[in-house]
Amino acid sequence: MVFIPVLVLLVLAVPAEASVGPSTNSSFCTESKECLEYDLVCKTDEYEVRRYSATRWVSTDAEAYFMGVGAAMAFRRLFQYITGANERGVQMEMTAPVLVKIPEETRMWEPAVYSLNFPLPAAYQDKPPAPTNDKLYFTEMPDMDVYVRSYGGWMLSVTSRLHAHLLTRELERVRAPYNHSFHYGVGYDSPLKLLNRHNEVWYVAEGPVVCTDPQEPTPAHPPRPTLTDTPPDAASDPLPHTLADSPALTPSNATLSSSSRTPPAIPPSDAPPSPASNASTEAAFGHAPTPALTPLDLTTNSSEPAYGSPSVTPRSDAPPPNGTAHVAVETHADRKPLDAR
Repeated sequence: MVFIPVLVLLVLAVPAEASVGPSTNSSFCTESKECLEYDLVCKTDEYEVRRYSATRWVSTDAEAYFMGVGAAMAFRRLFQYITGANERGVQMEMTAPVLVKIPEETRMWEPAVYSLNFPLPAAYQDKPPAPTNDKLYFTEMPDMDVYVRSYGGWMLSVTSRLHAHLLTRELERVRAPYNHSFHYGVGYDSPLKLLNRHNEVWYVAEGPVVCTDPQEPTPAHPPRPTLTDTPPDAASDPLPHTLADSPALTPSNATLSSSSRTPPAIPPSDAPPSPASNASTEAAFGHAPTPALTPLDLTTNSSEPAYGSPSVTPRSDAPPPNGTAHVAVETHADRKPLDAR
């Protein structure tokens, strides 16, 4: 009598160990009542590592040039099995995910053999009904750790190969050991679902799983100083430099700088300023020179200006072009402008 409760507990414990449970335990397995359960070992930016316990699957093979064509042929046989094409005529609920075993070494001009697998419901994990189609068989999946990469959209030949390549490239980079002979294409959604689809690529791990990057991480760059990082006792920026604080200026710069600030002091003199001195004084103030009064030539009664200045000595070997102009140059220093009369 003591052994009867023990046997009952063992029978009830078999479905629990099969890792097929309610779909509410998974966020992306929403269309099936039961889904394959797993334990998350670790996760990186490129993949995650899952641990699956031993389960039983119903399987079939299809030979085709493309994975999509072979999967469609095999899916029809498996669907007939769970809808009553078995020895007991039992109808079973659809479970998820659907696994497609894809060989790595395939040639474009030769068809490949694709294996499609349905996980049996928890109630039939121990003793499933035998199929009536001789192309169906049962597969015992052992305990395994798998590297998983997820993606959306549809599980086609091109997309499955693309994400398989991306996953293997990352596994090679981190030196993770895995089975190179095949991988699994995993689908969770029915063909009628159009949005928020979830697909995966699995590679079976061999040996200890790798979840960390063996390469040294790049050291972080030091943060750039900001305005908030300035110490409170730091001196503020000084006011703009004055002329006394500026470095020594060259003679030309000093003349321009001083002339632009204060006008130069003009010494008093009784002598009237010459036109040349007026021009230089106005240039120092930065204004355009104003025309000076032109003295009249008394000998010719002409108002033409006399080109020359008292400080210029005419060449002795060159005769003056005009005698009148020469007289005007010599007597220009002794005459006063007309406005001084």
